[in-house]
Amino acid sequence: MRKKPPIVLATRLVEQSRFLRAEQIDLEFSNGERRTHERLRASGFGAVIMVPMRDDDTVLLVREYATGIGSYELGLPKGRLDRDETVEQGANRELKEEVGYGARELHVLGTLSLSPTYMSAMTHVVLARDLYPERLQGDEPEELEVVPWKLSELHTLLQDPEVSEGRSIAALFIAREYLAGRYRPAR
Repeated sequence: MRKKPPIVLATRLVEQSRFLRAEQIDLEFSNGERRTHERLRASGFGAVIMVPMRDDDTVLLVREYATGIGSYELGLPKGRLDRDETVEQGANRELKEEVGYGARELHVLGTLSLSPTYMSAMTHVVLARDLYPERLQGDEPEELEVVPWKLSELHTLLQDPEVSEGRSIAALFIAREYLAGRYRPAR
């Protein structure tokens, strides 16, 4: 049985940065309980995370400094969509900026939330195949290291201490299941 969503009584801006806004939201739940929740509201036009396949079993990962945890993280390339850009166009642009490849074949496999209880940001998962070399200037402060990894060895990647980003892990599993024919996007 689906519960009725709470009624939003009020929303107030608490803090704002270049990328996120902190909001307080007054809610009234179906049982009459009232609470004030906080959430980070994303600005911009959405985000993409790409699963670039060099061949049928080799995915290209990037090693990038993660300020939030203060160390380098090995994961999939990702980025924000620009105004008037489709998901596929944004994914291809970000791929060229971060990995140095474009893709002739792009498939949107789904959408992931990072932490839906307190963040509104959503990220589109895009499988990129039939890669060709092409580099665009990106906004990264340093060149990202590209690390090939066998999708068939995904289980060993999870043991790497540099791998903790949930969207990358989820997107890799989604892509593996799609490529194996066990998953089809709803779209």
